[in-house]
Amino acid sequence: MSDYDDFEEYEEIDSEITDPAEVKAKETIRDFFDKNQESVYFSCQIEVLHEKKYFHWVTNRAIRDLIAEGVVKEEVRKLTTKGNIKLLWHKNYRYYKRSANELVQLVEAYSNPNITGALGLQGEAMILEAFARAEFVMKGRNTQCFQEKCWTKNNKDIDFIFEKDSVAYGIEVKNTLGYMEQDELKEKTELCHHIGVI
Repeated sequence: MSDYDDFEEYEEIDSEITDPAEVKAKETIRDFFDKNQESVYFSCQIEVLHEKKYFHWVTNRAIRDLIAEGVVKEEVRKLTTKGNIKLLWHKNYRYYKRSANELVQLVEAYSNPNITGALGLQGEAMILEAFARAEFVMKGRNTQCFQEKCWTKNNKDIDFIFEKDSVAYGIEVKNTLGYMEQDELKEKTELCHHIGVI
């Protein structure tokens, strides 16, 4: 699964079950594309644009339904930086290719290691500020250890450990447009459990 893929690896829910949130999300996304008929988006972008109302996987299922119905068109392109990007546009947008090329160029520009490095530093500064404002105490940074328990399986670490009300939380900061690889998520979760943090 690449940084820009959607949730297609996740198990499908029984198609007989109708999720009311998915029904609402489908109408919201349909309306969004109807109002933006001459724009191209990528899948995760639509999920983020609607995340205040719907979980990403709900929006993703709604998108897949709209593609199946022919309301939304799709194209998967390889990125020079790594992985694939799933482009989406309204069925009435006949000459979408220029917009699609511009979007891919923008994603690739922001995926440049110089840019992602700077964004990563900015993301970490934002995390530090947010947790400080909420009165969390930083107990570790780029660490494999917490309260004398250490992760020795490999050289992976957790970006931050913050504590509040005697509960410690492991925080991983990501600066990509997509989701953390499932294997990495499992490994970071295992690391946190091993050293005794949530």
